[in-house]
Amino acid sequence: MRNMGKKIIGVVPLWDDEKDSLWMLPNYLDAIISEGALPIVFPLSTDENDLRQLASICDGILFTGGHDVSPSLYNECKCDVCGEPCVERDAMEGILLDICINTKKPALGICRGIQFFNAYLGGTLYQDLPTDHSSSVEHHMSAPYNKYVHNVFLIKDTPLYNLLQTEILPVNSYHHQAIAILSPKLAPMAISEDGIVEAVYCPEHSFLWAVQWHPEFLYECDEPSKKIFRAFLKV
Repeated sequence: MRNMGKKIIGVVPLWDDEKDSLWMLPNYLDAIISEGALPIVFPLSTDENDLRQLASICDGILFTGGHDVSPSLYNECKCDVCGEPCVERDAMEGILLDICINTKKPALGICRGIQFFNAYLGGTLYQDLPTDHSSSVEHHMSAPYNKYVHNVFLIKDTPLYNLLQTEILPVNSYHHQAIAILSPKLAPMAISEDGIVEAVYCPEHSFLWAVQWHPEFLYECDEPSKKIFRAFLKV
């Protein structure tokens, strides 16, 4: 039992294949710190006992962006347009997501996070949006990432709509994969202009949310992004 103080949020690490090293975008950590919590970046590990111990000291887990999710998770063969997955990270996140589900620990997924939640829980992904779901909507923007590039439409009577109280939300966007078939364990909260599910939640969980956009890049100037982090941290 740890001493009561600031909430601690476990953050899934990013992996650099070329440098064979872990790394982290400071925006994820800064957004957590700005709302009064302490982030800790996990090691890349598939040791279930170690991950359970780490998760036990955390008040929530943030599933960050990064590698393409392995198509084997949704029973597909990898296409040429799919990036090389990080198999160890897929396995690690499966263990962590199971822990969050079984213990009702809050979980927030961002970008890859929504894709992993969906694939792991029985849904499928578009391996490459330009190939599988071509549209005029800008899903893979250029830097800087703290600007809006398209809108999403929030679904009424969902947690995200109830939090933000708006039907149209401008977002940033930097991804080439997305939800194709939604997991039966998840429910949609937002849809893009071209029909992509951009936010989900698990109705059976107190807080298991994921968004396709990047509130960590917007939180300094965007009140809805701040509210998403606050909702995650106050559970």
